[in-house]
Amino acid sequence: MELTIPIPIDFSGLQRTKHPFSFLGIICNHLNRVGCCSLAFLQIFQLRFIHQPPLIEVQMRSANNWRSREVISTTHVVNKSHFDHEAPDNFLLMNFSLCSNPSGITSPSLGSSQSININKPLPVSSIRAIDFTNKDGVQVSSRDARKMAFSCQYVPGQLEGTRLMGKPLSKPRQKLEFVRTLLIDNYDSYTYNIYQALSVVNGLPPIVVRNDEWTWEEARFYIYEKRAFDNIVISPGPGSPTCPADIGICLKLLLECKDIPILGVCLGHQALGYVHGAEVIHAFEPVHGRLSEIQHNGCRLFHDIPSGRNSGFKVVRYHSLVIDAKSLPKDLIPIAWTCSTDTISSLGDQKSDFDANQLDQETSLGSISREFKNGGSWCSNGVEGMPERKVLMGIMHSTRPHYGLQFHPESIATCHGSQIFKNFREITEDFWSGKDSSSISERNIMVRNGSWQFKNNTRSNYLPVLNTNHFNMYKMVNSSNLTNNVKLFKLEWRKLEHLSCQVGGAKNIFLELFGEEKAGNTFWLDSSSTEKRRARFSFMGGKGGSLWKQITFRLSEPSGVTCTSGGHIIIEDAQGLSTTTFLKDGFFHFMNKELQSIHYDEKDYEGLPFEFYGGYVGYLGYGLKVECGTSYNHHKAGTPDACFFFADNVIVIDHSNDDIYVLSVHDQSTKRTTWIDDIEQKLISLKASAPKTLSSRISVDVAKNNSVKAGFLSNKTREQYMEDVEKCQKFIKDGESYELCLTTQMRKKIGDIDCLGLYLHLRDKNPAPYAAWLNFSKENLTICCSSPERFLRLDRDGVLEAKPIKGTIARGLTPEEDELLRSQLQHSEKDQAENLMIVDLLRNDLGRVCEPGSVHVPNLMEVESYATVHTMVSTIRGKKQPNLSAIDCVRAAFPGGSMTGAPKLRSMELLDSLETCSRGIYSGCIGFFSYNQTFDLNIVIRTVVVHESEASVGAGGAIVALSSPQQEYQEMVLKARAPVNAVLEYEPKSSE
Repeated sequence: MELTIPIPIDFSGLQRTKHPFSFLGIICNHLNRVGCCSLAFLQIFQLRFIHQPPLIEVQMRSANNWRSREVISTTHVVNKSHFDHEAPDNFLLMNFSLCSNPSGITSPSLGSSQSININKPLPVSSIRAIDFTNKDGVQVSSRDARKMAFSCQYVPGQLEGTRLMGKPLSKPRQKLEFVRTLLIDNYDSYTYNIYQALSVVNGLPPIVVRNDEWTWEEARFYIYEKRAFDNIVISPGPGSPTCPADIGICLKLLLECKDIPILGVCLGHQALGYVHGAEVIHAFEPVHGRLSEIQHNGCRLFHDIPSGRNSGFKVVRYHSLVIDAKSLPKDLIPIAWTCSTDTISSLGDQKSDFDANQLDQETSLGSISREFKNGGSWCSNGVEGMPERKVLMGIMHSTRPHYGLQFHPESIATCHGSQIFKNFREITEDFWSGKDSSSISERNIMVRNGSWQFKNNTRSNYLPVLNTNHFNMYKMVNSSNLTNNVKLFKLEWRKLEHLSCQVGGAKNIFLELFGEEKAGNTFWLDSSSTEKRRARFSFMGGKGGSLWKQITFRLSEPSGVTCTSGGHIIIEDAQGLSTTTFLKDGFFHFMNKELQSIHYDEKDYEGLPFEFYGGYVGYLGYGLKVECGTSYNHHKAGTPDACFFFADNVIVIDHSNDDIYVLSVHDQSTKRTTWIDDIEQKLISLKASAPKTLSSRISVDVAKNNSVKAGFLSNKTREQYMEDVEKCQKFIKDGESYELCLTTQMRKKIGDIDCLGLYLHLRDKNPAPYAAWLNFSKENLTICCSSPERFLRLDRDGVLEAKPIKGTIARGLTPEEDELLRSQLQHSEKDQAENLMIVDLLRNDLGRVCEPGSVHVPNLMEVESYATVHTMVSTIRGKKQPNLSAIDCVRAAFPGGSMTGAPKLRSMELLDSLETCSRGIYSGCIGFFSYNQTFDLNIVIRTVVVHESEASVGAGGAIVALSSPQQEYQEMVLKARAPVNAVLEYEPKSSE
């Protein structure tokens, strides 16, 4: 098969010379620089000059038996006067026998920036006479032949981007309506960032399969018999490609799928190297959530992407292991590497060596070969005591359309990441364009809707059924199968304008309306810190109308040392009647059914500026992670794993406009109550007495509690906590995790304490936008929360929002010191790395349930200041897929990534092995699920949990490779300070 490749070559810089190798250097260098061919894999290279019209024809044949032994012919018009060859007027034929790259040379292409001596003469042994014959059968003299024939061991290029990939460049690319990707998930927390990017680039969401979900026989069936995919992407993941449990089916895919484009990211990249014989070793240092500048060789995967230092090509790295560049086999070609400080200037100076215009009669391609061979340590990794040098960041296979990237193109902070995925799509299109037409026309589309199905080859028939592809592991509930009795709810509400301050504000309203009898069975979602629009509304209520109920869920008792999903739920109604039921499918399944069973009229809440109109208020404990992907809990919580009220009567405070809203929900079959009227009258009656009542309550409590009792006891000593930090860093070094959010618990027996007074003291000392008070009298459980962090929110427009916090520093004693500390946090590489890892993790979690292309980050690493600390906060948003429920969204992201680390599943397993007790309510979330399936949940931090006469406080921090055990311990103490001090300052004297 002959292929014509139009390639313009500039010969203007070539001086007239009797040395033909100047011309050959131009040809070889130019073909490499434009990514046209790889002379390493060419057996025959024919070039002839034709006088009328003046042109050059280059003919090449693949030397390897890869798909087909294609012949590639390219024609260029040139000015023959540039050459002083004694060629016949009609043409001169030259035949070059080119050898493969010798073993031991692992170098970048000619387009890279290596130190090359071009002034050494060509070795005589590299020239040999070849018999040339022109078209008339006239034999060309050996003298002329020797001028133009040589054997070269230098490899001036690489295969990628060549027409050996199977498509004539003279033909336009056959654009596919969509590209079908099989995305192998290595249990990573960034896979769905790739999913989102590919959904946009490909025009079709990929099919996500866990690396142990299919056998090779199943994969082969779908890939080859059903022809369901155009390419494969292998995700990042924890662990090493040398461990079968970590890599699953990926190695088999890389070995057997020779004829389908594959892109491996991070672990997938390492697997590509490992499966072909390269060594995977520890990097000189773990790099997680940090940026590097990248230099590449211009191959097709990096088309339209700049290269080198200060080029703007910065990428995010999450890895502790690397491919040892010195161990690369000849089949793997390096295509990208880092730009280190030590070598940036040197590389810049050498770049001009590869300009064709600089080649002259002194140029020696043989010397280039030897220079690479002698200088093969262009990449230095894992050498103890050696500063970081260039690290291998990308490889490609010489004869297969397989690529690997060590960095993460899907990260929010990687530049040109989407372009890389676009280039991979184009590579895929080019690859299949070289196949027979049936490869394009017969395109099954694979969908997962309970089981694998195939649709016809139209995109419109695919998208409506893409509802459970990426939720297979969660056994998502199909709302059409729910059997609960339908509930028809009616909402009534009243707005009392500008009344809040007149009656003493949110604190006094709660005390007067719900503060009696120790505020039993009450809730208060309290935006006690409302500056900078952090939070606008507070919600409060207690045991009230006919729809009120309390649900209490406990996971099954542990079997041995673990406990799994499933458990008992107790439901107490407004009349005090209780029922106990075992939930085989767990709590989230129950809540999904409950919310799905409620029907309502959207017009009922038109005009309300908030998202909670009545529904479930309570908490989800950290242990419910077993219903979200983890296989077990090591520790059993002493408190219930979930506890909620169904609140049918709610008071809402609008802190922005000083308005009060009174809401009541009732069944449509029952008459409305007078509750709204009664509450309005009570609120109006508070106007005169509010200031006096408020000061009376607080003054008594503070006067009683002006002494400090003995402190809390921590589950871990200072030394033990620091040892755990070091263990976390060992896990990180071995590639088991990028970041681990290590925590501990502090406890104190407190006797009979006024918990509401304690909460009021905490909110005064440490106001927070997502604070909360919850009291469950029957469980003898009270939660006093002053959280600054939102976990997840879903509004009525279907917009999801997460606001993770990572990065904390104490406030300063003076304005100058405070600003200095704030700036220190803002520019801390460690804190930026922590925050970036969690941002990418939350993007991944939202990407599971959001529409393709909708996940974005409007605010990245902003520093917010609170009463005692500065924190680094980011905001992630996305548009929920309409076929998924509120509970689906929570399950996709729970527990909050800021409390686990990444990759989430592996990190939670590691943390369970280090932490000696259950986190319980700490690290879970508090908030509401409105009856119309909007919700808003916080992260339970800076919180005192009072249960069975014991106060407990959890605290911890994110451990990364840059962490200092001493500083991590100090940060944990800092985070615990506000809730611990609140208890110590408020606790009554033992004699009272």
